[in-house]
Amino acid sequence: MLEADPFELYSVVTGSIRLDGGAMFGVVPKVLWEKVADVDGLNRILLATRTLLAVDRSHRRVVLVDTGCGIKWTPDQAERFSVQYDPDAIPNALAAVGLGVEDVTDVVVSHLHFDHNGGLTYWYDEPDGPTRLSYPQARHWIHRGHWEHANRPHLRDRASFRKEDFAALADSDLLHLVEREDPDPPFEGVEWFVSSGHTPFQLHPVFGGGSSRLLFVGDIVPTVAHLRLAWIMAYDLRPLATVAEKEAVFRRCFEEGLLLAFPHDPKVGGVAIDGTVERPIVARTLPL
Repeated sequence: MLEADPFELYSVVTGSIRLDGGAMFGVVPKVLWEKVADVDGLNRILLATRTLLAVDRSHRRVVLVDTGCGIKWTPDQAERFSVQYDPDAIPNALAAVGLGVEDVTDVVVSHLHFDHNGGLTYWYDEPDGPTRLSYPQARHWIHRGHWEHANRPHLRDRASFRKEDFAALADSDLLHLVEREDPDPPFEGVEWFVSSGHTPFQLHPVFGGGSSRLLFVGDIVPTVAHLRLAWIMAYDLRPLATVAEKEAVFRRCFEEGLLLAFPHDPKVGGVAIDGTVERPIVARTLPL
């Protein structure tokens, strides 16, 4: 557990997937990235799917950032990406701190790619049938620009979006659309950072205040290996923007002491960095 007043923060591994290593590292040659990744015979690397759990007991606020791949997968679909998902991971993490699923007040949707937020909904009747929201008491925060993009994706990235993951949100009163590139804070102890290199209007929460603040860095820096500025994904729609956003994040780390939480690292929930903006290194891993 990491404290970032007024929040307790926990990185919860909900499962794992395997994605193509070349796609995950872009122009970086395999002879380099295979040294830092668990790669299988199909050239796929192992990635965790992590949910950040943030608990503010003073305001009775329980926040989930991203929800993993979810359970809406046929065997063939799951095999393609080696999807492993533990439906008990989040309930167990909540129970460990004296809470239940019904206590979740807010879900932050960084973006709607299936590996980040397939867990927003579940099939309640039969496979490929109607869906229901996994957290029907919670407000769901997503940037308006990303919501619009996900509902009308480009040919290049439409395979990353599955309408069944989020269609139920459109028919609810739980959808809260964040506006502008410099959005107002949603509530005490949280501010927003917005990026658009990986996908339009990816939404990143920053938890805490003062000297202890943590950014859920999302797919700007999906794993520790991606701390290197040039190591960006071929999935990124605007790769040069991703590099600039990484520089901006690292600069804030050095100037403000910002800490980073990852969405996909199989071993590390988050880090503090040292070094320089051009060559960041891990100073320490965080007790997430």
